[in-house]
Formats: sequence, C-alpha cells, structure tokens
Amino acid sequence: MSLPSAPVRPLRRPAWHDATVAVVSPETPNAGRLVLEVPTWPGNDPGQHLDLRLTAEDGYQATRSYSIASAGDGTRITLAVDRVEDGEVSPFLVDAVEVGDTLEVHGPLGGWFVWRPDVSAADPRPVQLIAGGSGIVPLLPMVTAHAEAADPSPFRMLYAVRTPEDVFFRAELDAAVAASDRAPFTLEVVYSRRTPPGAETPAGRLTRDRLAASVLPPEAGALVYVCGSTPFVEQVLRWLGELGHDTTDVRAERFGG
Repeated sequence: MSLPSAPVRPLRRPAWHDATVAVVSPETPNAGRLVLEVPTWPGNDPGQHLDLRLTAEDGYQATRSYSIASAGDGTRITLAVDRVEDGEVSPFLVDAVEVGDTLEVHGPLGGWFVWRPDVSAADPRPVQLIAGGSGIVPLLPMVTAHAEAADPSPFRMLYAVRTPEDVFFRAELDAAVAASDRAPFTLEVVYSRRTPPGAETPAGRLTRDRLAASVLPPEAGALVYVCGSTPFVEQVLRWLGELGHDTTDVRAERFGG
C-alpha cells in the first residue's frame, strides 16, 4: 500500500500587485504600521520581503524594499516602517499615507532569510533571533508562525532598542511569551538609553558579554537569524564568531547604508 505524499507548498512567484491601505496606526514614536489589502497576493513565508513602489502625479517613481511583518496565505500584508529623516519614501508612509490609498507591491521576495514551522520534527532545532530596532520586522512572523503552529522548536529572541517606547510589536511579543507553554519562546530586551520601571538590569548598549549571556550557546546548534542596521549586524556577527558560533548557521539581513 502506498503512503500519501506530503503536502506540497504552493509556488509563490513574485509579481507586481495593486495594494489598498486598509489600516494605518502608530507603531513607535518614529514608526508606523500599515496593513495592506492585496487581493492577488499569493501569500508569503516568515522572513520574506517585498518592494513597494510609489508613483507621483508627474510620473516620478520611487521603490524601496521592506520586510513583511506577517506571513501565511491571506491577502493582507502587514508592514512596519521606521521613519528615515530626509528619506524619500518612509516619511510619506509614516506621516501621510491614509486608509484607502493605493500602492504597488512586488513580491514575495527572498528565500534564504526564512523560517517555517515543522511540527513533525522528531528533534526540533533551536532558533535564536537577534534584532536591533526595526530589525525585528522580518523576525516577528517567525515568532507568530511558531506560536500559531505550536511548533516545539525552542525559540529565543534578543531584542536591542533604545527605550521601552521603541519596542515594535509589544502585544504580539507578549502573546508569544504567554503561549510559550505550547511553543517554547523566551524574550530578552536590552534597553540602551532607558529601561521600563522595575527593570533589574540598568540601561546600556549591547555588549559581547551581554550577548554571550543572553543567546543560546554554540553547542546548542541553533539556527541564528540577525537583523538590524548594518553596524549592529556587523558587530553581532563578529561577536558570534568570537564566541564560537558556526557562521554557516547564521543568517543576517541589514538595512541602511
């Protein structure tokens, strides 16, 4: 008797899509959250990104890449955009875009900086997430997919921000922590400038010692995802190498110059 074949994940070919802004809300004092309705969106995996194109009345176009803060087969896409002062696109998306506006998006893009749940794994591999500021955006859908699937893989996140107000996706992270009994997840936030009331650890920049004490050790064999500004990512990668982590197990994405 032949066994049924495993389900095949649909091929999600990147293409240009018309998107309508469905929700606009503040994310942090310097960032906004956009929910886009994209009827032709084929879905995307946790960690993927898209290109967003704006067209001015005179025909001028500007295109920027943004990580996707959501995942799955639905037709709604969540973005969280950090305002870049003197930027050409991000100030408009954060300060001026309104519900009902239309945009163009191209995607889904990227297949390397991706994590997918696998509840059938006999020996689930641990995952270490390291984010700086808005670098948490592509990591959040990994966390939410992990929780929604009740995936047994041990998940740990180290998140570096300036102040408590600068934390992205506070509600979603709290929900993942609350669900850690069925999808193991540990969160540690490092505040460089100001901590929340009652914090046991004083504010201070992330250091190599703090990193070593907070992430899974090299012998855990974790798959590591790092995302943030270029200086942040380069420093974290250097420390991970010095601490003995196998660099072939580390996947990194950088934003900015």
